[in-house]
Amino acid sequence: MNFELTEDQRAFQDAARNFAATALKPYAAEWDETAHFPVAEMRQAAELGFAAIYVKGDVGGSDLTRLDAAIIFEELSWGCTSTAAYISIHNMASWMIDRFGSEALRQRYLPRMTKMELVASYCLTEPNSGSDAAALRTRAVKDGDHYVLNGSKAFISGAGTSDIYVCMVRTGDDGPKGISCLVIEKGTPGLSFGKPEKKMGWNSQPTATVNFEDCRVPVGNLIGKEGEGFRFAMMGLDGGRLNIGACSLGTARAAVEQAQAYMTERKAFGRPIGDFQALQFKLADMATELEAARLMIRNAAAKLDARDPRATMYCAMAKRYATDAGFAIANDALQIHGGYGYLKDFPLERHVRDLRVHQILEGTNEIMRVIIARELGRQ
Repeated sequence: MNFELTEDQRAFQDAARNFAATALKPYAAEWDETAHFPVAEMRQAAELGFAAIYVKGDVGGSDLTRLDAAIIFEELSWGCTSTAAYISIHNMASWMIDRFGSEALRQRYLPRMTKMELVASYCLTEPNSGSDAAALRTRAVKDGDHYVLNGSKAFISGAGTSDIYVCMVRTGDDGPKGISCLVIEKGTPGLSFGKPEKKMGWNSQPTATVNFEDCRVPVGNLIGKEGEGFRFAMMGLDGGRLNIGACSLGTARAAVEQAQAYMTERKAFGRPIGDFQALQFKLADMATELEAARLMIRNAAAKLDARDPRATMYCAMAKRYATDAGFAIANDALQIHGGYGYLKDFPLERHVRDLRVHQILEGTNEIMRVIIARELGRQ
């Protein structure tokens, strides 16, 4: 049991940290304010290998592990939570094509996706199926050498801007075994998008519905076989939960650092507020929760890399704990700042807004408890 990072891990941790410090952090507040989608900066991240972290090297991927990804996403999120989270989504879509797609699909899309010349979205959630993902209703009916799609997807990051949509659709009967996975290109006739959603956070990435109306997609764009899509989706969510948990770590770390600095600068009753034991204890608890969450994320990532049979449970545990802890830490950091924390002059209110959704997406934290309880019942 070695908790030290390898030389390679320290190298790409430093690369991600330096990139976040120069290309993300200085602009994060502006991107949040103006709802700017920083595609150019994400392509710079791709040049460092961060757009295809666990994609094979023959198509330009970095061919790293889930543990490596957790280290990278913590650093990127320290710079900008919303942008780091979108890069995670792009990685999920790329991995799904790489892991389960045909060689033709891999070669057609991944060399450009690994550079983010093509930006990708992942489409699972629907207006009437969120936590109950197996109840999705978007239908794909085979017609010759095409599938004809009708339905819609909700809360899709990148919708309307992304070039590629990795989409779960129903090709068979009700239930999980009737779900398949298709790659759909922007500009396909019958594909349209709703108006951008007005969100609490994650404002540096657009979010909208994705609509299909007699949308014709080539049969060759099927990932894997018919009926395998739900299995792919659940496997993708294991890694997605780790990534979003790692993003919570990075933002929480930024909040702790901001609180530490403020406690040395702000004075009350004639001395720095950092001299007061109540705030010292609060900061100590924040740092302890952050370290505990980091250990859980990295342990779960190691379990997933090792294909531990209970990796899904560990990923659910880590996601639940890290996203709850991350939000609480940022909220406590805001409290330490008092009224100033509520102002946009400081980053804390943005951290709180951005982190809140981490407790909802990639499976709500209530669903994480369902997964954990179900696995415990099998022991």
